[in-house]
Amino acid sequence: MENLFDAGRRDALLARIQRLRADSPRGWGKLDCAQMLAHCALAMEAATGDAKLSRPLPARMIGWMFKGWVLGPKPFSKNSPTHPQLAAMAPREFERERTRLVAAIHKFCAAGPQSAERFEHAFVGKLTGAEWGVMQHKHLDHHLRQFGV
Repeated sequence: MENLFDAGRRDALLARIQRLRADSPRGWGKLDCAQMLAHCALAMEAATGDAKLSRPLPARMIGWMFKGWVLGPKPFSKNSPTHPQLAAMAPREFERERTRLVAAIHKFCAAGPQSAERFEHAFVGKLTGAEWGVMQHKHLDHHLRQFGV
């Protein structure tokens, strides 16, 4: 599985992020490119402890059942459900959000798997550090594909 803690994978995703433009057209979904960057940054910040996402009761009850699917080899599907705190995005400034996301990726990777495993995922719950790396890679890849990079 592709893992964000792998330097080569991280660098490839960072290069794709640099190819984005403020007017990059989305292939699906409701977020524009700047909002998508903010969405991804907030998700990454939850994995570094810089943001706290609530864990709704339904996620506590059944989230664990989806862990295999979320971490499995298949890419996330178009219009997959998202956490309510990650869904509603006000207008954002593109370069500011790109810088924020890149910084969050670097912080996540520098802290390493042992740091990530201290935090609970808002939907599936407890993850190992390696699982956080897989999850973050899949999430970023999903949204970069959404915008054609």
